Amino acid sequence: MKRRNIVVTLEGVEVEEAVDLAGVLVEAGITRIEIPLDSPNPFGSISAITKVMGDKAIIGAGMALKRIDVDGLKILGGKFISSPNCNPKIITLTKELGLLSWPGVVTPSECFAALDAGADGLNITPASMAGFNGCKALRALLPEGTPLYAVGGVKLSEFKKYVQVGCSGFGLGSEVYAPGWSIAKVADKAAAAVDAHDTVFEGF
Repeated sequence: MKRRNIVVTLEGVEVEEAVDLAGVLVEAGITRIEIPLDSPNPFGSISAITKVMGDKAIIGAGMALKRIDVDGLKILGGKFISSPNCNPKIITLTKELGLLSWPGVVTPSECFAALDAGADGLNITPASMAGFNGCKALRALLPEGTPLYAVGGVKLSEFKKYVQVGCSGFGLGSEVYAPGWSIAKVADKAAAAVDAHDTVFEGF
């Protein structure tokens, strides 16, 4: 399956719906799924999805702030840690455990501290605060090839502009999923996100 530069966050997901939601995301072509640790029973959702979809999707934990968060994801077979901040200790631990590290950054100092600690990629969080000019300025400072995702407040209609200013991909939340949405609605939203992604990247 084609790998797309999209991570979908299932904020507030319940364990009993997690696998079905992950299934429609994968079917649409989105293979990176994040469960925020402030969701109801997040490790239960991560465990359930990993057991069923672990060979089809890359499952990670968002809002990871503590060592116990990283250890918990590793035990359950998750693959990446997404933090809302730049904490070199968490990044280093994440890499020591063989996981992918995607910390949240918004300043040049945070970007370089994260990369020095071993981050695999950077989430500009929130991208809506940094704006297109902020993203462009950060890209100009970073080493060539650094994966840079726009995360937080990103709309599908803005994909092209973010790519034009140097972003590599996107982290999506309520553009694809919100608590209470039906499986059918999430499937439609996921398909729209994939279509928007493919349309933009075909031109680059």
